[in-house]
Amino acid sequence: MKELEIRLHLLSTPDFNDDSRAFRADTFFARREFHVAREVRESYGLDSALFAIRGNVVFADFRTVRDFAQKINSKVNPEIHPEQYIKAGKLNAMGLIDEILHYVTALYREKACTTVLQSTMDALEKELGKTAVNKLLQTFVKLFPPQSVYEGKQTEEDYLKESEEGIPNRLLVLEELMLLRLANENPAFEPFAFMFSDEKLEKTTEYTRAIGVLKSHLATLPHFGPDDQNLWDLLRSPAVAEPYSLTGQLEYIRKKWGLLIGKYLIRLLTSLDVIKEEEKPSFFGMGPGPTRAYIYNELEHEYERFSEDRDWMPRTVLMAKSTLVWLYQLSIKYNRPIHRLDQIPDEELDELARRGFTGLWLIGLWERSQASREIKRRCGNPEAAASAYSLYDYDIAAELGGWEALDNLRRRCAWRGIRLGSDMVPNHTGIDSRWVMEHPDRFLQLRHSPFPGYTFNGENLSNREGIGIYLEDHYYSRSDAAVVFKRVDFRTGDTRFIYHGNDGTSMPWNDTAQIDFLNPEAREAVIQTIIGVCKQFPIVRFDAAMTLAKKHIQRLWYPEPGTGGDIASRAEYGLSKEEFDKRIPNEFWREVVDRCAVEAPDTLLLAEAFWMMEGYFVRTLGMHRVYNSAFMNMLKMEENAKYRATIKNTLEFDPQILQRFVNFMNNPDEETAAVQFGRGDKYFGVCTLMATMPGLPMFGHGQIEGFEEKYGMEYRRAYRDEAPDQELIARHEREIFPLLKKRRLFAGSENFALYDLYTPDGSVNENVFAYSNRLGDERALVFYNNSFHRASGWIRNAVPSTQKGPNGTKTLQHKNLAEALGLSNNPNCFTLLREQRSDRWFIRSSREISEKGLFIALDGYQSQVFLDIHEIEDNQLGHWRRLNDELAGRGVPDLHAAFQDLFLRDLYSALKELVKPSYFNGFYSFFNPEQKAPKAAPFIEMLREPTLRYIRIAREYLDGASGRYESFERKQEYSTLEAEQVWDSFAQSMQRFIKLGEYIEKPPANLQSSGRTFVASLYKALSEDPRISAYIAGYLVLALNRGIIGVEATGEDARRLVDHWCLDRKLRESYQDAGFPPDESYHVVELLKLILSRTMNEDQSLFQGPSISFSIASHLFTEEAFKAFLNVNLYNDVLWFNKEKFEQVLLYAGIIAAIESDEAALPPKRQEVQSSKKKGSIVLVPHPSKLNTAQWSKRLEMIAQIQQELSNAMEASGYKVEELLNALRPKTVAASARIGSIKRSTTKPKADKE
Repeated sequence: MKELEIRLHLLSTPDFNDDSRAFRADTFFARREFHVAREVRESYGLDSALFAIRGNVVFADFRTVRDFAQKINSKVNPEIHPEQYIKAGKLNAMGLIDEILHYVTALYREKACTTVLQSTMDALEKELGKTAVNKLLQTFVKLFPPQSVYEGKQTEEDYLKESEEGIPNRLLVLEELMLLRLANENPAFEPFAFMFSDEKLEKTTEYTRAIGVLKSHLATLPHFGPDDQNLWDLLRSPAVAEPYSLTGQLEYIRKKWGLLIGKYLIRLLTSLDVIKEEEKPSFFGMGPGPTRAYIYNELEHEYERFSEDRDWMPRTVLMAKSTLVWLYQLSIKYNRPIHRLDQIPDEELDELARRGFTGLWLIGLWERSQASREIKRRCGNPEAAASAYSLYDYDIAAELGGWEALDNLRRRCAWRGIRLGSDMVPNHTGIDSRWVMEHPDRFLQLRHSPFPGYTFNGENLSNREGIGIYLEDHYYSRSDAAVVFKRVDFRTGDTRFIYHGNDGTSMPWNDTAQIDFLNPEAREAVIQTIIGVCKQFPIVRFDAAMTLAKKHIQRLWYPEPGTGGDIASRAEYGLSKEEFDKRIPNEFWREVVDRCAVEAPDTLLLAEAFWMMEGYFVRTLGMHRVYNSAFMNMLKMEENAKYRATIKNTLEFDPQILQRFVNFMNNPDEETAAVQFGRGDKYFGVCTLMATMPGLPMFGHGQIEGFEEKYGMEYRRAYRDEAPDQELIARHEREIFPLLKKRRLFAGSENFALYDLYTPDGSVNENVFAYSNRLGDERALVFYNNSFHRASGWIRNAVPSTQKGPNGTKTLQHKNLAEALGLSNNPNCFTLLREQRSDRWFIRSSREISEKGLFIALDGYQSQVFLDIHEIEDNQLGHWRRLNDELAGRGVPDLHAAFQDLFLRDLYSALKELVKPSYFNGFYSFFNPEQKAPKAAPFIEMLREPTLRYIRIAREYLDGASGRYESFERKQEYSTLEAEQVWDSFAQSMQRFIKLGEYIEKPPANLQSSGRTFVASLYKALSEDPRISAYIAGYLVLALNRGIIGVEATGEDARRLVDHWCLDRKLRESYQDAGFPPDESYHVVELLKLILSRTMNEDQSLFQGPSISFSIASHLFTEEAFKAFLNVNLYNDVLWFNKEKFEQVLLYAGIIAAIESDEAALPPKRQEVQSSKKKGSIVLVPHPSKLNTAQWSKRLEMIAQIQQELSNAMEASGYKVEELLNALRPKTVAASARIGSIKRSTTKPKADKE
């Protein structure tokens, strides 16, 4: 391995002769590790099998190490003597270092000095004397006895007289003496020092002097090793470099002595991995690590094979629901038991569809593990279900209604355009799953417990007779989290220790069994199950998908030496990459995707994948979508620069990856969105990004309602009594749901562009997300400031984005804002934009956007979404340029209205002068019993000048006011009325209106009782609600426009002119300025326009037939505009109308029919006209002071009769259209007689149809 290619300098010495070459360290060296003192062996009862002939501890494998450590620890109270409680990984590391030092000593003898031991012995005997040396050696053998001495088969003296492979035991003991001293001087060995302390040697022998002599002698011998050292310094160097760390010393040995001790490298790396396993928290995770911007360096060398989307996939907006909890909440909401999928109300599905959701992910559909449920209950939740991710089998749970109930729900969802989604858990099953019972070989397992401290004495969790399933005991006390559970076949005695599912980030998933993906039969079984699920669901989410990428299967379960440490006990089962690739040559997920494309092609495959594998999963492995956890984590922490870098890196590497992301603000494993993002502007800003960024938006259970409870995967119900936050829901309705319905516009990345916001000082504000997207002619522009601080500046150039050519070549494109939006650089073109949140329109010069960009200013956490973006070319009069200059960047609710406000300014000013509060209040004073009414004549006369001014200016605008506005389109030639004549008609109507109030006290003698009752009812309504008189006064102004157009103008002509100039809008503004409710004023003005359109009508059919009432009613329920106002609707094959709306029509139409001019009366009475002195004008009516009260009284009586008939018919109809018409039919004869008694003009009748 490249990282282990450490340079090694071996000195050439003159001592290398033929005899030296005869000694080989590898052939001589029998594996030897550290000595353990006799008293320790006896005290702890260590098994003799652990010791070699020479008394060294020999660890055959890691199981042996753990057994040895367990023996030691069983006699230790860690609370009293924590220093004596040893870890197997560090014990193994210590033994390995000692063994390597032995091997390096043997290499020194082979390559540097073959006589090192003998010459050192000679030096000791010379300095200390033979007697002292013999005593030293004998004491060592006594304290650290070889096996034959320990068992009493030999004395110390006899052992020292013998030899091993031609080497006297005296010299080998000398070597052990040297290594013992090195061990006692190594600070990192201190936790194990009680096993090999040299304290007694120091007290009873010349041990200390001997070590001094040894050091001095070795200093005179040839040097050796990469740093050219004497043997003592060479052996000490790991401890000198890393005095307090066994891991550090092993790393030092790997780096410095790599080539020297090549045969140990695999064991050394594995030892390091075991230590990492031990030092990793075993029960609780450490929480999420630091976030990182996505980078794609590793993907540069991977192949590209995106899966093609089906047409519906880009439109997908996913709602996640924890099924059992949702059914519980629905039961409460609808006050009835809802436990099955087929009991989910249609209203819930309707609401999801109306809000824009096209996918429904139901968590927890499958039959769950009974053992998991029992574990959850024993851990404190007696109501718990099993985890939704600990499955017994892939059948729809019986308690949810099984497959039949799913089919019912699936059909109802499909009818509403909602596709169902399900989980698939490929990595593991429940510990008592059908596979564990019937196919145990499919799981990762051992035939022995990986740790001697594990015990399995708890309750049998099996659901099948003859099979035992046992969870490790320490889980229940929360003192450990075992990596395996025990499976026993009582019939055969077969015992297996099966690993729990585990992603290496925290504790094992204790209710799961890990499938062995190096087992071909297991892999194929999982793939077949996946295909089966995909045939049932159009959206399938693969839980923990990243664990089954090849690199992570190896990292977690078969780690290459030096890369392990994630899951306890697995380092010792590591494989080289070459061997691993032989066992699983292809990526599991690539095979799954390819086979699903053939067998279940209409299924969206969605991977839960993290660990910087997002791009790999969609680009190389071919998943349609992949989790994008960076969206939630970075935006929550306001690591805005990191997330913008993620987007930039993705666009620069391959924009297609961006449209494959699943963006979410919470998922079932995280706190809820309301907890993480709050309920204010920040939440809605991030939610706006989620709804408008490329990819797939996924909403969590309870997110829209603002719920804060995090539902565990075992929950059967919600435990917090949370009411939906209606204000939060309403804001979703206004700001988010309309965006979801435009998902196609936002889903793709081909035309997506991200912009930097440049501040006035030239720096980039990384807190602002500014981007655009386009689909055909539809465009969108989104801004969000993910910071508390206000931000402002210019956006112009998009960040670089890679575009692919037909032959696969890549080019890096740089676009400006205008190019990205498909705008021109034409100086006569202007861009119109509607901001969704404020519902305001903006206008910008297209040339300015192209050359300078857009200036934006955002408050903290403010978001803006611009839609309906389109260009318009200016006309020859430069109207749009003038409007652009006039608004100067301001937004307006309606650009057309702003256009009119600018170019109809004089007309609107004249209208406002007329319809001001004093006008409205003046009329009410005639109907207010608590107020003395003013004199009618002065009041009317006061209105003369503003009325004549309005008439004059309006006449100018009929023909476009010299190009200031479009001319009114006339359908025929109209004879012009003098302004005074128009005023006279207006004044006459006002006088009639005022007289309705006067007639209460002084009715005319010729007014019959029906007419008086009718007038009294009108007075009552007008006196009780002052707004009614204001609305009638407004109608009279609208009716002025008939006379402004000309003699032959109809009410429909007047209505068209009102719409042409948007006079209704200005009238509503006047009402709203007076404090009238906006909704009410809107609907009443619409009614007034409808009534106006039916006056002066050329249609004679309204007053023909046996009954005027029947004729009017028939017209009401025939004309679409009136039907819409009356809320006519079909229910159960019956046409219904709205009672309140019908009464409103009767009231307003009755008042207007009473006060309108004679030619617009009911029925119309045309007067003979007199030619005016001026050409083209005629005099139509007398002065308003000369009202024909007798004729008007007859009109009032007729209106009273018609209104009474319509009112009675309404009461009798039960608000059914057909019943109302039937109630009017018996009156035909009488009505015909009344109509016949009315003298008709020979001209065509004109009548209102109110």
